[in-house]
Amino acid sequence: MKVTVVVGARPNFMKAAPVISALKRRDGIDVEVVHTGQHYDERMSDAFFRDLGIPEPTANLAVGSQSHARQTAEVLTRFEEFLRNTRSDLAVVAGDVNSTIAAALAAVKLLVPVAHIEAGLRSFDRTMPEEINRILTDSISALLFVTEPSGLRHLQREGIPAERVHYVGNSMIDTLLRMKDRALGMPLPPGIQAPFGVMTLHRPSNVDSPAVLAGILDALAGLCRDLPLLWPIHPRSEKNLEEFGLIGRARGIPRLHLLPPCGYLEFLAMMARARLILTDSGGIQEEALVLRVPVITLRDNTERPITVECGGNLLCGSEPSRIRAAARTMMDLDPAEFRIPEGWDGRAGERIADVIARFLKDPWL
Repeated sequence: MKVTVVVGARPNFMKAAPVISALKRRDGIDVEVVHTGQHYDERMSDAFFRDLGIPEPTANLAVGSQSHARQTAEVLTRFEEFLRNTRSDLAVVAGDVNSTIAAALAAVKLLVPVAHIEAGLRSFDRTMPEEINRILTDSISALLFVTEPSGLRHLQREGIPAERVHYVGNSMIDTLLRMKDRALGMPLPPGIQAPFGVMTLHRPSNVDSPAVLAGILDALAGLCRDLPLLWPIHPRSEKNLEEFGLIGRARGIPRLHLLPPCGYLEFLAMMARARLILTDSGGIQEEALVLRVPVITLRDNTERPITVECGGNLLCGSEPSRIRAAARTMMDLDPAEFRIPEGWDGRAGERIADVIARFLKDPWL
């Protein structure tokens, strides 16, 4: 039986790697990897294959960076062509990026069943493209692998048959636990010493508005008086800082270190040693919880409420005074008291592979 695992954007790699590894250890299952090329920068894609031990892809669809519609259409068209020229018994997609929904659509229209890693997450904010991708992918998947209890509730409310839904834990945490010690052996950027904080910022709601982005810089200027911040800057954020005339202001904030995008291990090395993490990324909320590093999320909602319920995450939006207050609140907490969700134990990939193996033997089980 052949399983086709589709990856394309940075978060997909960490979620898919443990599943690929577990499936390759199963007799009678042939695993192939298709890279959509949604993230095409070597620092944001190729390095992940090396760092995580993912096999070289059978195909790279090379869609690159485009508008949502064009990128989705290109993945849909190119993955359909790939499937027409090969045999696949199951397509595995992960997360909520454009590659996820496009690959899933291409597969089901060719009667190839789809398995969705990280199903059921909902922010209930349909201005987020990722939310639309999540809802649509779940609605057409044959196997839905859930990472946290809220996902079970959401899928039940949406009428997804219970036999298609499997609570397996978080495969991205498998990768983190496997790679943490190796990352801790890596040096920090030159001239950086603890304590420090780490920030990531890329969502349109934060970086596409000059006023919002300027306000975040104001908050950073205040925070950096107490704690140096490392900011591996996303290409989208850097482009907008330059277009809005804010790049000089960012570079002029004392103790704010603007860094180029980095590979998974480099970034994990920073996160694991951080005193505080500021982010608008979903996956980093989860990673920070397991690393027991306080995180503030520069959003008013999260599709990962378990991170808040377990004590490691505080939503603060993008208003400068709220950001500063949230940072003070989280740094006053004892990270040892953060709780770790069920199934975030390094074995989620094995549980997913078990379900897939049973499904391939009898899809009606």
